[in-house]
Amino acid sequence: MSLSQITPTLFLGGADAPLNASLMSQKGITLIVNATINHACPIYPGVECVRIPVSDLPSARLGDHFERVAERIHGNHTGGTLVHCAAGMSRSPALVMAYLMRYRGVTLRQAHRWVQDSRPYVRLNAGFWEQLLQYERKLYGKNTVRVAPVEEPPPPPLTPRTQRSMRSVPPLQTNWLTLVPRSPVMSRASLMSRSQVMTPTRRRRGTKSSSIKV
Repeated sequence: MSLSQITPTLFLGGADAPLNASLMSQKGITLIVNATINHACPIYPGVECVRIPVSDLPSARLGDHFERVAERIHGNHTGGTLVHCAAGMSRSPALVMAYLMRYRGVTLRQAHRWVQDSRPYVRLNAGFWEQLLQYERKLYGKNTVRVAPVEEPPPPPLTPRTQRSMRSVPPLQTNWLTLVPRSPVMSRASLMSRSQVMTPTRRRRGTKSSSIKV
């Protein structure tokens, strides 16, 4: 699916979405947020493009752009907004989730469920999760999502022959890039009651997360 609808005027997609001129016209897109380094912004009459040149790496400072992008999305009153990256799985969902927290009054947990309901295969990298957690603390003074490290399995026992052949066995190290996002279970009723107050009423299909664990 190249384009996912988050709100009546906000859409999320990959790099192929803005290249579809008929789709852009059909959705009334007047603002494109391009969160890529290598994909150029297409030129359409009356369509503005905001470039966020950030790579999809945990060390990339996507969070530095949360406020600016959220303000641009909120301030686009002339039509629809498309936020995209290369695949629509990490950078652009993170930007959309930041917008939902900032201007739709939802928590990070709710923002993630909201986006995943429309685009089930979103997979943010660990660095972007950490930056969203910082942004949530800035907005609400607390976090509603936990990030826990993955425990690496112990190495298999070494035979005496293997021990003699090895000069040294390097110790196991925990890599922070293996952090796995985790969030408490949220009922559909609690999510809908909050989103109905803060957002235009729209029926969304519930999708169980495969990357968020309790």
